[in-house]
Amino acid sequence: MDQLFFERSKRQLLRSALRPNEQRDHAFRRMVLSIPAGKVSTYGAVAAAAGYPRYHRAVARLLRTDPPDSLPWHRVLGAGGEIKLRAAAAHEQRARLNLEGVRFVSGRVNPRVDMARFEHQLKPWEIPIHAGNS
Repeated sequence: MDQLFFERSKRQLLRSALRPNEQRDHAFRRMVLSIPAGKVSTYGAVAAAAGYPRYHRAVARLLRTDPPDSLPWHRVLGAGGEIKLRAAAAHEQRARLNLEGVRFVSGRVNPRVDMARFEHQLKPWEIPIHAGNS
């Protein structure tokens, strides 16, 4: 019974995360825009700081569907600092991060950002309400 409830909850969360939600997306945009050049955060940290823990897939959807270069999308990574994009997009993300001075450490399969040095601690209480509204 508990396993069935867990699976249903997980599917419901996934469906919700894949649907656009303007209030939630606005909160995500504010968090992403608060990441300074030369720093990074994760999809999960952005979602949690915006008040939507476990909505990391919704952050990824937003970054994928918003107009190109409307957000500093390259500063958002997978857990542990891993680039989750593939092919040319992954190369572009790494190049943009390198231009901002972000450095990578060798990983098991893929290099990862040195999160100890470059992770930005999101502080939603320090972000003005109007951030990103232009």
